[in-house]
Amino acid sequence: MTHAIVKRAVVVTGTDTGVGKTVFAAGLARALDGCYWKPVQAGIQGGTDSQAIARLSGLPTERILAEKWVLRRPLSPHHAAALEGVEINAETLNPPVVPRPLVIEGAGGVMVPLNRRRTYLDLFARWHLPVILCARTGLGTINHTLLSLAALRDRGVPVLGVALIGDEAAETQSIIAEMGRVRILGRLPRLERLNSVTLPAAFHQGFPMDGFRF
Repeated sequence: MTHAIVKRAVVVTGTDTGVGKTVFAAGLARALDGCYWKPVQAGIQGGTDSQAIARLSGLPTERILAEKWVLRRPLSPHHAAALEGVEINAETLNPPVVPRPLVIEGAGGVMVPLNRRRTYLDLFARWHLPVILCARTGLGTINHTLLSLAALRDRGVPVLGVALIGDEAAETQSIIAEMGRVRILGRLPRLERLNSVTLPAAFHQGFPMDGFRF
């Protein structure tokens, strides 16, 4: 597949591992009727994120694009790659050109290393695509979110907004918006039953689509 810098793409990253960005990415890809790509998958036991996206989004399988790197162990990509005797070449990671909106998912937080010289933040800065930062609503998220926003802006990465995931936390949302000088795109609650029916419904209810213009 041809690779180049593209305009109709958005990056989904998180403040940390396990915040729910894969679930959010599935909801967004479905809402945009688009495509999904995860450049590097680290950890395959229990299924990959691409497989989760296919299951939760209900998108046709051809719109779930193949990863550039698939590593067995659920570790930081630089470490998982080293244990397999390889090194991820960050310079070869460029968004695929597709005819639909493309949702690109990172791994963990913005400073996760791809190798011993490059992080995901280096990728985001080079791509210069709009970024959505996924954050928990629980305790500790204010610090993590503000630090992540500062790191992104320090490198000139355009931030589309913050997507909150979890229970309602009005004061947390307010202070992140105010001190982070950022738009809160909406909130996705934790779903007791998570599938390709409940997720799109919750996403539609929690996120006005006019926030996703890129």
